[in-house]
Amino acid sequence: MRTPNRVIILGTAGGRVTTFRLVRRSGGFLVDFDGPKVHVDPGPGAFVYLKEKGIDYREISLIVLSHIHLDHTADVNTLIEACTDGGKRRGLSLVAPKSAVEGMDRVVLPYLMGRLDRVELLEEGRSVEIDGVRIRAIMRHTHHGAETYGLEIGEGVVYLSCARYDRRMLKAYPKNPKLMIINTTFYRKRPGIDHLSVEEVKELIAECRPDLTVLTHFSMEMHQKNPDTVAQELGEELGLNIVAAHDSMEIELK
Repeated sequence: MRTPNRVIILGTAGGRVTTFRLVRRSGGFLVDFDGPKVHVDPGPGAFVYLKEKGIDYREISLIVLSHIHLDHTADVNTLIEACTDGGKRRGLSLVAPKSAVEGMDRVVLPYLMGRLDRVELLEEGRSVEIDGVRIRAIMRHTHHGAETYGLEIGEGVVYLSCARYDRRMLKAYPKNPKLMIINTTFYRKRPGIDHLSVEEVKELIAECRPDLTVLTHFSMEMHQKNPDTVAQELGEELGLNIVAAHDSMEIELK
């Protein structure tokens, strides 16, 4: 089983305002396994921001989608074309919810499906292994009607995507992971909106106790609160290493 050596956070925007007014960058994140590279949730700008970071698209062997919302998938088709040299190169796979590749709301264009070597569908509790990288759907989230999953990527990287808080998370998510990336969209709870708040994230981190927690996917509320300050206060309160992501941030994993 491959172990990742770094993660590149391409963007930190979450929600309509910060994403689509370009208050912050979007584009998801890249997990580098010192060989295979895995791109997770390639939202708006991923194609450009990868190039800025010096990433050769042809080194990306797997794209993973947590759900179909545009801020997580806008560049998926562009990346499929780039990673396969317009279909001339093989070696790219996709792991995604069924809703991403089938039905009226599919986000992967049908004519591009033939560019992919493998397409694996996420289901709660299911694991798949591609090029020595294991992807596990930890649990299915409630998120505004979209089929959405929290993920374990390789050995020790955990991604809690967009979700309404559910106390089942406290048992479902792995304890003491090396890195936990959490979409922390709001500072305060928002009734009726299926995104996590700082208070809810604090409860989860206190239970899971990752070696490093990275908060990301910030709304305007979080942007204005200063995510660095929020992360520092959380870390001091819990006695854990917690940081706020920045656009183009690189995290080295030892």
